[in-house]
Amino acid sequence: MWETRYQGADYLFGTEPAAFLKTHAALFAPGQSALSVAEGEGRNAVFLAQQGLTVTALEFAPSALAKAERLARARGVSARFLESDVLSAPFPAESYDHVLGIFIQFASPPARARLFGKMKAATTPGGLVLLHGYTPAQIAFKTGGPPQAENMYTETLLRAAFAGWEILTCKSYEADIAEGKGHAGRSALIDFIARKPALASSG
Repeated sequence: MWETRYQGADYLFGTEPAAFLKTHAALFAPGQSALSVAEGEGRNAVFLAQQGLTVTALEFAPSALAKAERLARARGVSARFLESDVLSAPFPAESYDHVLGIFIQFASPPARARLFGKMKAATTPGGLVLLHGYTPAQIAFKTGGPPQAENMYTETLLRAAFAGWEILTCKSYEADIAEGKGHAGRSALIDFIARKPALASSG
């Protein structure tokens, strides 16, 4: 499905990063490492590379990866774009200062639990997991995201999933967004940022 959606010349979600990343740009410092999970067409990974981060981006669809590489070249930055099924492929342990999931709500609740576990394990002690997506209220807006309410996030769900971590941001809200044809209009959003305990060695 995703390979079909990403074909064509246009960028489905645009070429600018999610507003969530711009809002929290102060968290990123040159020389840090980042893993972007299910990156899509490269807009967020390229933004992180522009901030001076060393970026690895995972994506399943070859068409999206080709667009991501093209966008990085156009913006004069480099990132490591890898074809990967993020639900089944292993992630390197404790390797990234930032692990990001921007609108990755294709995963069912059981798959999401596994994916979050891998993201947590891939984060360095003291590093951050950053999630941005939709709440169940998005179903009524129909301006992006999957049709399954159970795939969406709530503040309670995310706090429970990252119990024992320091929660820096956990906020649900409504906003008008314009991110290509894929995300356009009034949306029910949630931002979540959590810091891994500095002395922890696993998720």
